[in-house]
Amino acid sequence: MFEALGFSAPAFFGQLLLGIINGAFYALLSLGLSIIFGLLNIVNFTHGALYMIGAMVAWMLATYFGIGYWPALLIAPIFVCLFGIFLERVFIRHLYQLDHLYGLLLTFGLAMIIEGAFRNVYGVSGLSYSMPEMFQGSVNLGFMFLPLYRGWVVAVSIVVCLATWFVIERTSLGSNLRAATENPKLTEAFGINVPRLLTLTYGFGVGLAGFAGVLAAPIYSVSPTMGANLLIVVFAVVVIGGMGSILGSIVTGFALGIIEGLTKFFYPEAANIAVFLIMAIMLLIKPAGLFGRTS
Repeated sequence: MFEALGFSAPAFFGQLLLGIINGAFYALLSLGLSIIFGLLNIVNFTHGALYMIGAMVAWMLATYFGIGYWPALLIAPIFVCLFGIFLERVFIRHLYQLDHLYGLLLTFGLAMIIEGAFRNVYGVSGLSYSMPEMFQGSVNLGFMFLPLYRGWVVAVSIVVCLATWFVIERTSLGSNLRAATENPKLTEAFGINVPRLLTLTYGFGVGLAGFAGVLAAPIYSVSPTMGANLLIVVFAVVVIGGMGSILGSIVTGFALGIIEGLTKFFYPEAANIAVFLIMAIMLLIKPAGLFGRTS
């Protein structure tokens, strides 16, 4: 079919796979952003920097301590989570009752400081990070070769996204989180420590960014600037899916990754603007986003 239309089947499926992989990172990162905005009302511009820290921590563990990928997949997100808790306790918790603009400006400034600190030490050159041996190679699907590591990234991203959605939307913990943001005084009356709950929520949200950073390290070059450009696209994903919508972030992240990949195949010149064009159309048609709720 593809040959009859003048297209290459391997190239088509290769771009489709690339889109799905990018969509996995979009979904993970936008999920963390949506958790933080939906539950804490903070527009978190440090997310790209914390994604970068996850990748950099994995690289440093391997380079300086000989600690491989699998321990790093646990250690790096925990480190990012703890660092995020520090930021929340020292800076961000003072902004919960203020306008969104204050949180945006603060987190943007923190992101610049974090990125600048890493750039001063490591420069802007990409640093290589090896993938685990068990995922080296690929499997023949008949119509294309699927790199094992990329398949792992997509699979684990889907599992983490769905597990997070289930916890927040279908468990008592998620109910407590939503109650703590909507009516903190009443929630505290039931014996729930609201400040601690909000702090852990922020830590978990940025921990997802750290987790995505470790997943990305073997695919992309590890660099202090790796989160800056990606964050712009992720914010577009959040807007399209609906600010604060957990399900919207997951579905839209994967969908836009696929659309971006197919655009690179059919019309490469428009690949860099496809996501933003969709965002502009969405803002005109439904400003609240696909899964967002109008106030």
